[in-house]
Amino acid sequence: MWLSPEEVLVANALWVTERANPFFVLQRRRGHGKGGGLTGLLVGTLDVVLDSSARVAPYRILHQTQDSQVYWTVACGSSRKEITKHWEWLENNLLQTLSIFDSEEDITTFVKGKIHGIIAEENKNLQPQGDEDPGKFKEAEVKMRKQFGMPEGEKLVNYYSCSYWKGRMPRQGWLYLTVNHLCFYSFLLGKEVSLVVRWVDITRLEKNATLLFPESIRVDTRDQELFFSMFLNISETFKLMEQLANLAMRQLLDSEGFLEDKALSRPTRPHRNISALKRDLDARAKNEWYRATFRLPQDERLDGHTGCTLWTPFSKLHIPGQMFISGNYICFASKERDACHLIIPLREVTIVEKADSSSVLPSPVSVSTKSKMTFLFANLKDRDFLVQRISDFLQKTPSKQPSVSGVGRKASTMGPAPESSSALQEVSERPASPTSPLSDCQSSHVQEAPTTSQGLLKLFQRNVPMEDLGAKGAKEKMKEESWNIHFFEYGRGMCMYRTARTQELVLKGIPESLRGELWLLFSGAWNEMVTHPGYYAMLVAESMGKYSLATEEIERDLYRSMPEHPAFQNELGIAALRRVLTAYAYRNPTIGYCQAMNIVTSVLLLYGSEEEAFWLLVALCEHMLPDYYNTRVVGALVDQGIFEELTRDFLPQLSEKMQDLGVISSISLSWFLTLFLSVMPFESAVVIVDCFFYEGIKVILQVALAILDANMEQLLVCSDEGEAMTVLGRYLDNVVNKQSISPPIPHLHALLTSGDDPPAEVDIFDLLKVSYEKFSSLSANDIEQMRFKQRLKVIQSLEDTAKRSVVRAIPGDIGFSVEELEDLYMVFKAKHLASQYWGSSHPATTRRDPSLPYLEQYRITASQFQELFASLMPWACSSHTPVLAGRMFRLLDENKDSLINFKEFVTGMSRMYHGDLTEKLKALYKLHLPPALRPEEAESALEATCYFTEESPSASPLASDLDLFLPWETQETLQQEEREGAGPEDGREKRGGTGRPPCAGAEEKGTSPPDYRHYIQMWAKEKEVQKETIKDLPKMNQEQFIELCKTFYNMFSEDPMEQDLYHAIATVASLLLHIGEVGKRFSTQPGRKPQDSAPEEDEPPASGPPQDPAPELQPPALGDPQARADRDTHLGKVLQESQMVGEGGSGEGRVSPSQLLSDDETKDDMSMSSYSVVSTGSLQCEDLADDTVLVGGGAAPSPTATNHYGGTVDTDWAISFEQILASILTESVLVNFFEKKVDIGLKIKDLKKMERQFSTSSDHEQAGAGAEGSAK
Repeated sequence: MWLSPEEVLVANALWVTERANPFFVLQRRRGHGKGGGLTGLLVGTLDVVLDSSARVAPYRILHQTQDSQVYWTVACGSSRKEITKHWEWLENNLLQTLSIFDSEEDITTFVKGKIHGIIAEENKNLQPQGDEDPGKFKEAEVKMRKQFGMPEGEKLVNYYSCSYWKGRMPRQGWLYLTVNHLCFYSFLLGKEVSLVVRWVDITRLEKNATLLFPESIRVDTRDQELFFSMFLNISETFKLMEQLANLAMRQLLDSEGFLEDKALSRPTRPHRNISALKRDLDARAKNEWYRATFRLPQDERLDGHTGCTLWTPFSKLHIPGQMFISGNYICFASKERDACHLIIPLREVTIVEKADSSSVLPSPVSVSTKSKMTFLFANLKDRDFLVQRISDFLQKTPSKQPSVSGVGRKASTMGPAPESSSALQEVSERPASPTSPLSDCQSSHVQEAPTTSQGLLKLFQRNVPMEDLGAKGAKEKMKEESWNIHFFEYGRGMCMYRTARTQELVLKGIPESLRGELWLLFSGAWNEMVTHPGYYAMLVAESMGKYSLATEEIERDLYRSMPEHPAFQNELGIAALRRVLTAYAYRNPTIGYCQAMNIVTSVLLLYGSEEEAFWLLVALCEHMLPDYYNTRVVGALVDQGIFEELTRDFLPQLSEKMQDLGVISSISLSWFLTLFLSVMPFESAVVIVDCFFYEGIKVILQVALAILDANMEQLLVCSDEGEAMTVLGRYLDNVVNKQSISPPIPHLHALLTSGDDPPAEVDIFDLLKVSYEKFSSLSANDIEQMRFKQRLKVIQSLEDTAKRSVVRAIPGDIGFSVEELEDLYMVFKAKHLASQYWGSSHPATTRRDPSLPYLEQYRITASQFQELFASLMPWACSSHTPVLAGRMFRLLDENKDSLINFKEFVTGMSRMYHGDLTEKLKALYKLHLPPALRPEEAESALEATCYFTEESPSASPLASDLDLFLPWETQETLQQEEREGAGPEDGREKRGGTGRPPCAGAEEKGTSPPDYRHYIQMWAKEKEVQKETIKDLPKMNQEQFIELCKTFYNMFSEDPMEQDLYHAIATVASLLLHIGEVGKRFSTQPGRKPQDSAPEEDEPPASGPPQDPAPELQPPALGDPQARADRDTHLGKVLQESQMVGEGGSGEGRVSPSQLLSDDETKDDMSMSSYSVVSTGSLQCEDLADDTVLVGGGAAPSPTATNHYGGTVDTDWAISFEQILASILTESVLVNFFEKKVDIGLKIKDLKKMERQFSTSSDHEQAGAGAEGSAK
């Protein structure tokens, strides 16, 4: 490639000059190529350690002038071919011009200008790829691609210098982190190490420090453990590796590959070694943290953050922290944990202005909201830019226009604390009134107005005055008053200051009148609901009446959702629950519906309207409990792993006992999925839900640890899982909420409680207090770190389970061992994933649907199958392999969706690897019959004439694709029935042409019930005949037979017995052609006349001397340079002579095929490419291996010598499988060839070692092949 000229002071250090002229020098890196010795080893080591570009570009061209000692690099190349091309261009285009100049400075200036012009011209032709990566990084990406043979689609994210520990020796080299792979390369004194690990194969990734490996990163796969150390910045490297591994796990979970963020802002001063992808991933990490910390919508992007202080009027202090700004929010987080959090939606902001600066309050900014609250930020570094940025976002905020659905609730929530009941009433007057589309869309379940307007608890709870509830009522009144005071001091609604005081109030219990409102605020669901007015009503209208698997499961579970609560003992509550669950399943079909969602949603409906419950469910499933409610409950399993890890850390004496009993896996799913709602009395569990919406999963883990801690003594003496579950069940049943004003609801698990020795009651607030005192050291960052670690384990464990399930689904008679099947599955899965890595253009390669059975989740296309087939096929077929792969794919693709699953794949492989000679030949035989053989390969008209007799009507249902799979006996029976007088309609009904059973009218016309039963019995019989015999195989016509011969000849090309095999197959082919010709005479029956043929009495005798049935034609010697080309001609000669024997030796009464053609068919058509045209004269074969055409030779061909195979030239020529088998059995060398065992395990190992798909340049291929080959 041409390089921008750079100065080189020492031209000959570590370089060898190969060519020179007065103005240019071509050099090769010392040690590259043949030889090199010790100097080459040292130079190679130096190049790797210093990351020299000479490692991948060992050739270069320098510009020099005679009197100057300064050289300029103008080009480099990875191969001699590439650099020679540049050298020749310089000699041909510049040398003569440069000799004219007088000044050396002018020469150098001209050369530099010319090279810059060439580079500019090349870059002009390249399409811009978004953000341009810095030059140094581009160079590293080129090195990575050439070193590891990666295609252009594989993007480098970053690279680091480090050491890889191979045994006890560190190997210094370079670690390349790409989107899909972790790669490492080292070359030290002739010892080369090259590693390529796919992120999807990693089962463990952690940073640790041991005596043996000081501060290293450990990377585990199923096969190996890798340790990397000596990083300059190990934290940055590990963080990036975590992100890439997380993306890979997400791909395994739901097939979402990595998509670059095109909306990422360009940096003002990009770092010279940081790629656009690295900036993208860093921005993603910040965005995810930002959204999780402040519970913001998923599409919110952080624009920037800056240090500042926030004036807090309640404490009269300036609290230091960070201000975060995004498109729709201004947020603040204090440096001190829980000191203050603030979220200001821009839709609420009225004024942003710069306040007067002073020594006490430097660079302040004032933000005012619609609810008359003012927030004062100070100590801002770039105040002017910040204010301008916020102003820009305010102008884009859509809520500047009045919104019917948002204003009412906003005013009530942001205002200075009106009565909460009126606030809730105001909220409910929104999109779902009785006159809204929400009620109009119901057809089968009519909704009453109150269901949408408020929580169900208010409808089904007795309206008892607080005074009549005694101490409980007084306590509830005090809670409400405490919250009202808090609202007055800290603000109400989304803009409320969230401090340690807020957490204290939540722990003391949220009053029932405020519960729905605060759940919406703390979970972030309020933001989603306000910004999507009318969305829920639209979902309900669209989803109602639509049937799916999710709706069926929802209907089944509706009456199991809190059946003990009066709100769900009538159709009003059930209808509301149905609508919310159905709307969510329609919104998110990936999750659809999962058990436990009904229990959680029913509780949400008690405290909020339908729309509020819907958005709370969205926040729960998609943000707060990620991946919990998908088909494999991955999120719950991940948090179960965290729970086990925390149990080992906090309760080590109980951990081992719990593992032995297997209790944790049983309890954690039910506790976590339902937030304790299914295992604890409702009024107690709802207090845990209060804390969960405020602090997240941390609370659930703390409470679970506290429950185990409280029952430790009893659990340690349990003997089995059932006893332990009983202990925990009795404890949970007696967790009570003595402050609840609701009437107690009987709990289903109370049946576990024994009446003889009832356990002591436990107050829920005491349990929460203990959980915070003992286990509150957990932080959100710690939990996220543990989640990553456990996610790797869980997803890889699920993948292993899927692999075992798929292998178990393979029939036992397939022939492969379990280990071989598992290896094949991994290869098959890798091929599927590779199509997602590098942007498959096949529309059939759709995203994997995790809801499908394991066997159907990974499927491959024809091109992917062709690559696997070429690597795993037991016989080498050289250039003919793609043809066979295509035929095998069509044979295996029974449902014609252009995809095959793993079971179909191993079925095809088994046919070639296992079984005796007969089974292997049968597999090859089928590859040369429809549907495997396409009409383009064997003429399209052949299918109809080959499979069906002349008497079959042209519109017969037998012409359907299904009949290609019918045994011949069944087809003949059906044909016989049709000939016995059934009308056309009857015939169609017997064959199922209409797709309906016979109707009454049809029975009156003569189709009797016994006929219908016979039709069913026939299909049942066909279903039973799964194990076909060789007699079931249809006969092969001449064209298909020649295709089979082609395959045989290509199969022997790399065999040690190649010469003998060619001779044997030539003998067999000539014998079979003779048999087929002889069989033609007997297939012509007295009452049957071929179409378009002359009467038999007019046929002249065929000419040609009789010959030996198996002419001994010696194939060309292997040493002959033209042996490969001549072997095809040799086969053609054998076929033609045998053809002549069949026709010429048959005596009188035979007709030449060329004389059977009509003048209408004498057209030169290229579609005859694989059809044998045989004349009575001498024949010659041209290029049998590629589109065989047998052309008449000797005498001039007659006008009818060319034929599109639509006539009956050889309709009677046929050969059966038995005849082919019997002929091959006469040649021992062929028998030995097909009975030779091939180990597929070695093929799989070779496939894993093969180079990956290379770049399009052949030079790149050579460089990559050399690197990969030497590494292995």
